Amino acid sequence: MKKEYNVAAPDVQDVARHITLPSPVAGSGSLDRLVDTARDYARAAASENTLKAYAKDWAHFTRWCRMKGVEPLPPSPEMIGLYLADLAAPQGRAPALLVSTIERRLSGLAWHFAQRGFTLDRKNRHIATVLAGIKRRHARPPVQKEAILAEDIIAMVATLPYDLRGLRDRAILLLGYAGGLRRSEIVSLDVHKDDTPDSGGWIEVFEDKDRGGVLLRLNAKTGWREVEVGRGSKEQTCPVHALEQWLHYAKIDFGPVFVGTSRDGKKPLETRLNDKHVARLIKRCVLDAGIRADLPEKDRLALFSGHSLRAGLASSAEVDERYVQKHLGHASAEMTRRYQRRRDRFRVNLTKAAGL
Repeated sequence: MKKEYNVAAPDVQDVARHITLPSPVAGSGSLDRLVDTARDYARAAASENTLKAYAKDWAHFTRWCRMKGVEPLPPSPEMIGLYLADLAAPQGRAPALLVSTIERRLSGLAWHFAQRGFTLDRKNRHIATVLAGIKRRHARPPVQKEAILAEDIIAMVATLPYDLRGLRDRAILLLGYAGGLRRSEIVSLDVHKDDTPDSGGWIEVFEDKDRGGVLLRLNAKTGWREVEVGRGSKEQTCPVHALEQWLHYAKIDFGPVFVGTSRDGKKPLETRLNDKHVARLIKRCVLDAGIRADLPEKDRLALFSGHSLRAGLASSAEVDERYVQKHLGHASAEMTRRYQRRRDRFRVNLTKAAGL
């Protein structure tokens, strides 16, 4: 008799629901509390955005299986290899996917199989060799966003008004730039440690006007790290001063650092900003400041994103590379160099050093 499997994509609650006491073990107050704690940790294992992306990956795969007349469960390395090939070179009108998207799809499938008690062996030859061939034939250099340089960020903040919303957006741009922060890291900051359950870090402001700054403790993609943002040479472009002004006039002393404002931009709300606000803010200020005005508006909008802040700091900071690497939280100098758009590539000349 053919076994039936549930192929529906699990939601966040489903992810944690499978954690229970072993059947031979009798429940007790302390054990039941441990089950609840373990479920809380399971819910935090992946972000909501990641789960949404994985759900779309799973829905696409199960639909593909139905069209081919096969079952998605249990996992078949042979069928998954064919699925990857179809993503890279589809037979119909569907566009071919980028290699990075195909790899993300595979990660989504592996996650969903694991939730159902199956293991997907990504090193299986039916999967690994097909993926290696896709990479060899279709991989392209990564498309880099334009860096926002120091003169650009100064021009961008100059376009902002001095109402409450303008103070907030000025602090977002300057702190994001000087901290080399991802947009998700900017909006996840709280005033103090453990202010909110969804916090991604917190701030500590040092008051010394000459040598002070703000210390950011971030729970980032690569784990916890500290980012030290010093004061600027003048108040108009100082990220610490901008942050202090926003917190003071918005009367924020607890919870999320960056929150929404009322329609008129004069009153702070309680809800944390979405990271998409940072992307929209950057694009709007790029247009208002006339950056890359030699290009059509559509091309200018496509050139800049939240990563333009990190690339801008890496490209503009005239310090030893290892300090930039630590500041951005990169595991390797090679990753840092990808962000440096105008570094002197031939400052260290091994040709001459070798005597040629």
